[in-house]
Amino acid sequence: MDKEIRRAMPVLPISTVMQLTNLTARQIRYYEEHHLIEPVRTEANRRMFSLNNIDELLEIQELLEQGINIAGIKKVFALKKEANKRTFRGVDIEELDFRSIVQDEMQHLSRINGH
Repeated sequence: MDKEIRRAMPVLPISTVMQLTNLTARQIRYYEEHHLIEPVRTEANRRMFSLNNIDELLEIQELLEQGINIAGIKKVFALKKEANKRTFRGVDIEELDFRSIVQDEMQHLSRINGH
């Protein structure tokens, strides 16, 4: 299984996230309300977090400690997200999709060239 896929898997409940980040449940919910993190909801409506979410929460803490407010943090996250996007034939794609498209295109070119 790819490392990025594992890091994106929502497997941690909020209680574990609180222990790992030293944040309160209220703080975590606040950051979710402001769309800084996006935990997955189970069928029972429980939040489940990924390792990527933990990284985002730790980054939020660091930015707040540097004096950046929530609006500034939103801009930082938006810039990072934009930097991680690529386009293929005019369509925005994420990094994992990009790799898949490149592999598909290489296979297609290989068939065309008779290799």
